[in-house]
Amino acid sequence: MAKSQNSFIKQEKEKKLLKKRKDKQKKMEDRKLNPSNGGFDNMIAYVDENGNISNTPPDPSKKRIVDASTIEIGVSRREDEVLPSIRNGRVDFYDDSKGFGFIKETGTQEKYFVHFKGLLQDVKEGDMVTFELEQGRKGLNAVSVKKV
Repeated sequence: MAKSQNSFIKQEKEKKLLKKRKDKQKKMEDRKLNPSNGGFDNMIAYVDENGNISNTPPDPSKKRIVDASTIEIGVSRREDEVLPSIRNGRVDFYDDSKGFGFIKETGTQEKYFVHFKGLLQDVKEGDMVTFELEQGRKGLNAVSVKKV
């Protein structure tokens, strides 16, 4: 019968492990003998006056003084659009059983959602109405809806 090759594989693994340990030990000794190869001084990076990273310190004569109050952090708030308060339109669709519908504005032909809670009077499809707009979860909603 032939010998098991398991022992040969184990021997090869042990040789590789021993070689790795020796290499590691040699690298450690080299670092101790030549400390100039690495160290903290080689890890320092500077930012120059243009915002570029370099290995030389910035020139103090090119230093600029910046007023901290002029620095804007984040995005400035946009101004809310001023919407006309009362608009005119026609009821395009309304379902009494479900309690919602849509109103089409006369000037722009935009459609706005209307809920029965936003009605001041009962409406049907085709009625001319006046309404105001209010920001809802999914967009602008018509509220304070009255027949004309």
